[in-house]
Amino acid sequence: MDPTVVLVLCLSLLLLFSFWKQSHGRGNLPPGPTPLPILGNILQLGFKDMSKSLTKLSEVYGPVFTVYLGMKPTVVLHGYEAVKEALIDLGEEFSERNTPPILEKVNKGLASPCDPTFILTAAPCNVICSVIFQNRFDYKDQELLNLMGRLIENSSILNSLSVQVFNIFPILMDYLPGNPKTIMNNSNFVKDFCFKKVGEHQKSLDINNPRDFIDCFLIKMEQEKHNPQSEFTIENLLVTVIDLFGAGTETISITLRYGLLLLLKHPEVTAKVQEEIERVIGRHRSPSMQDRSRMPYTDAVVHEIQRYIDLIPVGAPRATTCDVKFRNYLIPKGTPIFPSLTSVLHDDKEFPNPKEFNPGHFLDKSSNFKKSDYFVPFSAGKRACIGESLARMELFLFLTTILQNFSLKPHVDAEHFDTTPLVSEEGRALPFYKLSFIPV
Repeated sequence: MDPTVVLVLCLSLLLLFSFWKQSHGRGNLPPGPTPLPILGNILQLGFKDMSKSLTKLSEVYGPVFTVYLGMKPTVVLHGYEAVKEALIDLGEEFSERNTPPILEKVNKGLASPCDPTFILTAAPCNVICSVIFQNRFDYKDQELLNLMGRLIENSSILNSLSVQVFNIFPILMDYLPGNPKTIMNNSNFVKDFCFKKVGEHQKSLDINNPRDFIDCFLIKMEQEKHNPQSEFTIENLLVTVIDLFGAGTETISITLRYGLLLLLKHPEVTAKVQEEIERVIGRHRSPSMQDRSRMPYTDAVVHEIQRYIDLIPVGAPRATTCDVKFRNYLIPKGTPIFPSLTSVLHDDKEFPNPKEFNPGHFLDKSSNFKKSDYFVPFSAGKRACIGESLARMELFLFLTTILQNFSLKPHVDAEHFDTTPLVSEEGRALPFYKLSFIPV
């Protein structure tokens, strides 16, 4: 048979299957824009700024609506009330992890201007290394440099167009050149690195004296070795370690780098933080977490940095654990869920002028720190970021230590700094800049 005829027949069958798939098995899903065959709503959503597209759709379809990523329906939760009702009030039903196909595939000079990327990536990476391996690396250590290089590259291309296309059409994985395969190669490098560390731990393990995360996991493996259903396996250990590196290194690094950019842009904020550091901590000891409760302005600045940059607009991928009756809709088991964290973090009723950087969003009239239920950069409910406590400690300690010891000097006039995040479907990217750290 002529290859052209075969291709036409295959495309026709795929088109018919698409029509059938989009009209069956929907349950009573929320309304939404009409999807195109095969493509779904991806042309309406766009890849440049999906969060903005979702906000526009919410103005038409309300706070709960359905979009199709390819042939798969995804329910979007927009605004504080919808996000809270699903992720917290119905936390169990909305707690399933929805792993993007690319990650599923993986799981099988002093005072001179500088780009702060390296040091602000190496420091969080070393924190994760100390938790997992009980050792830190010298910043010139080639093992650390190789590991960081792979993690940074994966983070930068996870938002690329080819990876986003693959997540919507995973069947194309073996045919797309470039980025998806690069992610696989980098992830395999990290896995091999961790596998070697696991082997070293197995040889020196003392079950009565666990040293780090790997030791604790290996001890649990030994305790459950006769349980065929145990989730404590070497493969799961490696996957978990890779997740910890991915979530605990680059996200902290980007937040810190973005925080310094915002402080350069707003020197009056920097001055207030440094005054509070001088008054509460001084210069003769290092900052500690006990200081945070006595530093409301600094605490508010750290919170405002996270709120303003809105690092992960739709949170970690989720799915329903069962058929869920949500408001007036029936959402089938396994349906992907997009909680729009942007719509909560930028709610203008809770945060007046949400597009402005203003630490006052987290201060009351008496300049005391003010908590907000709308502060959800780590998402909420059962699938909230497991490393939230560690991340919040790192952000506070790193920023206060830097500002205790250095003044920040922009490489160019701060008025020319563009603090607008570079946006994509999965997250925010940081504009490039340089600065000088001047010892104080």
